[in-house]
Amino acid sequence: QVKLVEFGGGWVQAGGSLRLSCVASGSIFSINGMGWHRQAPGQQRNLVATITSGGVTDYADSVKGRFTISIDNANNTVYLQMNSLKPEDTAVYYCNADLISSRRTGLILDDYWGQGTQVAVTS
Repeated sequence: QVKLVEFGGGWVQAGGSLRLSCVASGSIFSINGMGWHRQAPGQQRNLVATITSGGVTDYADSVKGRFTISIDNANNTVYLQMNSLKPEDTAVYYCNADLISSRRTGLILDDYWGQGTQVAVTS
């Protein structure tokens, strides 16, 4: 069983910073990549940033230059450093991982999601 747990959400004033982290645990054979998505009330879930195990990153245009994603492969952890936060960044942030897990039936490639952490930016 694989589990993703996010940490670091909270309230911050506009212009401030937060750092999110997400730890993947369980029967993990290898991780191809991890990422962050967010969902504001009444809106669909959208990609924020992704990173491969080799460190290749991709960002939504709305966060480029303000957010930085990084990965600690040894500890199956992904981080999202969020600077210059804006009220429109307010959302529930979800971590996901594209990984291979080790099961009794063999190795399985699948996509996993965390439970989400709330980020609220006040003006």
